[in-house]
Amino acid sequence: MSLVSAVFVTAVFVHAQESQPVALTIYNQSFAVARTTIDLDLHPGVNEITTDRVTSMLEPDSVVLRDSSGKRTIHVVEQNYDAAVVNQEWLLQKYEGKTIDFQVNTPQGLQTVQGKIIRAGFNRQPTYTFDGQYQNGQQAQPLIEVNGKMQFQLPGLPQFPSATDGLLLKPTLRWQIDSDAAAHFSAELAYITGGLDWDATYNVVAPQSSDVTGNEEADVHGWVTIHNQSGTEFPQARIKLMAGDVAKIAPQTGHNFAQLRMIAGAEAVSVGGPQVTQKAFDDFHLYDLNRTVALRDGETKQVQFIDATNVSMRRTYAYDGLNAQIQPIFGGNVNQNRGYGLDNENTKVLIVEEIKNSEANHLGMPLPAGRLRLYRRDADGQMEFVGESAINHTPTEETLKVPTGSAFDVKGSRHQTEFHVDYNRRELDENFEIKLTNQKQQPVTVKVIEHMYRGDNWEITSKSADFAKRDSQAIEFSVPVAAKGEATITYTVHYSW
Repeated sequence: MSLVSAVFVTAVFVHAQESQPVALTIYNQSFAVARTTIDLDLHPGVNEITTDRVTSMLEPDSVVLRDSSGKRTIHVVEQNYDAAVVNQEWLLQKYEGKTIDFQVNTPQGLQTVQGKIIRAGFNRQPTYTFDGQYQNGQQAQPLIEVNGKMQFQLPGLPQFPSATDGLLLKPTLRWQIDSDAAAHFSAELAYITGGLDWDATYNVVAPQSSDVTGNEEADVHGWVTIHNQSGTEFPQARIKLMAGDVAKIAPQTGHNFAQLRMIAGAEAVSVGGPQVTQKAFDDFHLYDLNRTVALRDGETKQVQFIDATNVSMRRTYAYDGLNAQIQPIFGGNVNQNRGYGLDNENTKVLIVEEIKNSEANHLGMPLPAGRLRLYRRDADGQMEFVGESAINHTPTEETLKVPTGSAFDVKGSRHQTEFHVDYNRRELDENFEIKLTNQKQQPVTVKVIEHMYRGDNWEITSKSADFAKRDSQAIEFSVPVAAKGEATITYTVHYSW
């Protein structure tokens, strides 16, 4: 007998048990890091250790098994992972060459016929997603022998024997660990898994109307929504949420976790008890639920992490007459087409709500990216939905600028009034008139955005109002418009090349 064979003959088989709740750090990129502690009772030689407290979407090459105290080195000879998704196709393969019962619907009712599974219906071993869907493998027709004749379809619903010998009903990690001596200690198991995701949503409740300056006080309620589609339940989990754009290579599985998400139900968690806290971690932000929760497979769980009142919010208006992104011509050139940029001019004035994310404004927590919904109370005190927008990750002391829709009573128009090109001097002059109308009962101030899209060398040579540069290709006018009134601004831009 060889040395290797002798070692394996004396191997001791131990089933590892978890001794603590699973710790999950969930990223808002459809993956998570799971950590748990397992109890290792090793004997001299090669030990086979198994645990089924892992997910069906585990990345096997991400697994780390280490001594929690850091005093020992764990010598892993071999690691095996079985996602253990048992479904009809998998069992048909297991029973190839055997005869089983099939339940058949007939006019006389349900009947049972026996059939021998000649071929299960796959040319090569398929793999499956967490919900049992066929992922790859070449599919072929099943071949069943019934009453001495072959047929290329199942005669009915297969009825498999109840024995589960050899079936792994849960995802399982199995190690062969070589130990020099007997040892009993706790080991930390960590791995990356798909199927876990989270996102943030914000509900802002504003009063009936703002004052003439656009200032008002609102209530802000922030929620994190956690999705578990990992194929595994976590009866006890300590959850942290990582916010930020962490570099992660997308798995080459041919599908998108978001497309596979099936929401089985929603559970709103009481806001009592420990509050969600956050801290900077590396170049990202980490949010801790500060509680142990149960997270069932297929479940969507919501936890409130912001509950702020008297948050100052300012309503502003913005008008961009272009209605399209037009790229300027660079390299010392200028577009000399008179009608360039004049098609499909915009008349809509955008409503923008601005909220300063600061402690002085009763916020001050770094806000993860998500969806912000705005509600406003009507004259009867009822809340009405008045718009929503996506926000980016927002650090403290920055201002959220949230577009929530287009104003009904405030409109804009933009017209080219003059256009002149001097080819000899390589110069172009263009005049614009922007008119704003306001049918509201109160005055408004509109930020008018104009783009210098003909070329990179430009200068404003005349203007009817002051402006500020937004960037190297855009300017902004701040234009007050009286109640039931209108306002007009003009300017001339000079291009050279």
